[in-house]
Amino acid sequence: MKIQQLRHFLIVVEEGGFRAAANRANRSQAAISASIKELEKTLDQRLFEVGNKTTLTPFGESCLPKIQQFLSVYQGLEDDLQAIASGDKGKIRIASVPSLVTKLVPSVLAAYSKKHPDIEIVLIDDNAVGVANRLLTGEVDLALGNCTSINQTDIDFTPLISDPIGVVCLKSNQLNMALGQSQGLRWQQLIEQPFIYNGTCRLLENTPAEALNRKARYTVENITSLFSLLRNDLGITTLPKLAFPANEPELVWLNLLDPALNRQIGIFKLANKSISPPAQAFYELCIDYVQHHYLL
Repeated sequence: MKIQQLRHFLIVVEEGGFRAAANRANRSQAAISASIKELEKTLDQRLFEVGNKTTLTPFGESCLPKIQQFLSVYQGLEDDLQAIASGDKGKIRIASVPSLVTKLVPSVLAAYSKKHPDIEIVLIDDNAVGVANRLLTGEVDLALGNCTSINQTDIDFTPLISDPIGVVCLKSNQLNMALGQSQGLRWQQLIEQPFIYNGTCRLLENTPAEALNRKARYTVENITSLFSLLRNDLGITTLPKLAFPANEPELVWLNLLDPALNRQIGIFKLANKSISPPAQAFYELCIDYVQHHYLL
């Protein structure tokens, strides 16, 4: 039994005859008749009365609602699969470092949702290591962050933004007050200040500024706790510019000139593994959005 045979049966019923059905199906009347005969042969029962081929047999009457229901479900399945294949339906899971969740991701999601309103999106924020682990374990389809903690052979990484590293302190701190005409700070100017280590301070490793990590008085992983310590004048820290909130009333982000460091932010997926059409659409839109609309 073929789908096409069931469709031909339903068209004959709806059109009230084989000739009209042939016109609608863009087939010859003989082809429609042969299709119905094959279906009747498979079922071993007549669907239409012998003397009046527009009238259903009792068996045909019993089959009609079941065939209608089946073809409706089948058409719905076909439409859904085509929508998923074209990226119009489905679900994507994205992990991102918190700084991008507040600065970049909402704008990209807004643009994506306009084009793909029926896609369900699961967004998870985590630190750089957590984002990487979620991607590698298959918990998410795509990740946004810096990929220094991932084996490069395991991922396909596309750079998006070069995010400079700076110093964060109270606006009243002497580092800010003494900055004057200088374009930024040198790490030696920070050595006498109580230093607060956070997860992004790993970016100081293998540079002269690594000395700041070794003398850290506090270690904080949570960004909310970090800013609480900073606002209470318990020390200074280093942060990528994207991680510093806009319109912060008490704190200031100052450029770090020596060493001049940047965090490479990008979007990445597993290497040698396909992603779903909806995820691929987000991947491409994110890259295009940053190239044409986003300014750090």
